[in-house]
Amino acid sequence: MITELTVKQMAAALAAGEFSAEEAVAAHLQRIETLDAKLNAYITVTAEQALAAARASDARRARGENLSPLDGVPMALKDIICTDGVATTCASRMLEHYLPPYNATCWQRLADAGAVLLGKLNMDEFAMGSSTETSAFGVTRNPHDRERVPGGSSGGSAAAVAADMAVYALGTDTGGSVRQPAHFCGVVGIKPTYGRISRFGVVPYASSLDQVGILAKDCWDAAAVLETIAGQDKMDSTSAPAAVGPYAAACAEDIRGLRIGLVKEFISDAIAPPIRQALQAAAEKLAGLGAEVEEVSLPHSSYALPAYYILATAEASSNLARYDGVRYGLRAEADNLHEMIVATRSLGFGAEVKRRIMLGTYALSSGYYDAYYNKTLQVRTLIKQDYDEVFQAGFSCLLTPTAPTTAFRLGELCDDPLTMYMQDICTVPVNLAGLPALVVPVGQQEGLPIGLQLIGCSFGEEALFAVGTKLECARIRPALA
Repeated sequence: MITELTVKQMAAALAAGEFSAEEAVAAHLQRIETLDAKLNAYITVTAEQALAAARASDARRARGENLSPLDGVPMALKDIICTDGVATTCASRMLEHYLPPYNATCWQRLADAGAVLLGKLNMDEFAMGSSTETSAFGVTRNPHDRERVPGGSSGGSAAAVAADMAVYALGTDTGGSVRQPAHFCGVVGIKPTYGRISRFGVVPYASSLDQVGILAKDCWDAAAVLETIAGQDKMDSTSAPAAVGPYAAACAEDIRGLRIGLVKEFISDAIAPPIRQALQAAAEKLAGLGAEVEEVSLPHSSYALPAYYILATAEASSNLARYDGVRYGLRAEADNLHEMIVATRSLGFGAEVKRRIMLGTYALSSGYYDAYYNKTLQVRTLIKQDYDEVFQAGFSCLLTPTAPTTAFRLGELCDDPLTMYMQDICTVPVNLAGLPALVVPVGQQEGLPIGLQLIGCSFGEEALFAVGTKLECARIRPALA
């Protein structure tokens, strides 16, 4: 089936004339029409725009132009990434009817490479969640078991790729929001180094932590997309000037002699036995391929989760202050300005967003700023120093679980936010340190995928792709009608 192809396979088939880009897009639109009523991965489907873009791709190919491997390949975007003239809602009633007048840089670079946008994908509201259950547009379901979550906050992106409703997708990752859904849905997910991809046009949650990420069917696809969208952007002062690497080529590199660390703090009874077993099997496989696998310690890891939820909520409180009913988005009617702002924010934000705004406002308030926010910045420095020391000792990457469990059931953790936050225990330290991390599927337990996380040094994505390609198993396809 056309919809089962990877980027690499589809690019080859399009070049060989086996089918047209328009046929590829039509097949994906049919797949969405058939399945998405069951999964709810899409908020908006841009069918007419996608077909027009596909026809333009076919015309370029007919003229013999030199095309990117992404040209004509249908993909989708998390609905936090701005798209000119296409609704960008952040899965919130606050932005339900917002039409951006410009494109985010990451999407513009894909569009310039000929990518075809199928639509905008469901997510946790304003990217705040680990299950895609906080969306104002309904929950997204895991394609492997529709009674379970796809992860979050980029759950729609992971579910769409896993269910062959997009060849690849972009998401965002503030504390694991690309990697945990990749683990739950059995796809590849990469969060690059902070600053590797421009955040211009990406609605902010926590600006010092947010990074655009990629969900794809295999490592090569993710690498090819990263090569296209990475690089400095004059519109984003936090984007890095570091050269873009040959990420796709790195997938074929030998890993003999590479030092790979097993982080002992992430191998505890809090991690489900099947995931610990998968981790051990992966370590043995890498050793068998000539890598040197050794245990390492990141002693401040236990402080990462509380530090993250202070820092992220503080930044969210600041970033979301702009949604006041005055400038854009939802506006409630009231007798005066104060009541209008209160009514707008009460109606527009869901419970989890309100919870995080209140936590962040408290942490930034007079009398608590030094005790919470400033202390958190000091802890963040210690966490980053742990990673710096390990990589300075000669390790190429670290191997860890992605989350404590496989995909949990819908509604299982909705009334237990602290347990929900614990889903991020293995992923948030990476964002605090600003490092790249790649999740690859390595197996399954009772039909549910298991993905493991590889963490690299700053701008060390090539090593992640080299190791990840050796670990990824044959694609785990969901049993969908």
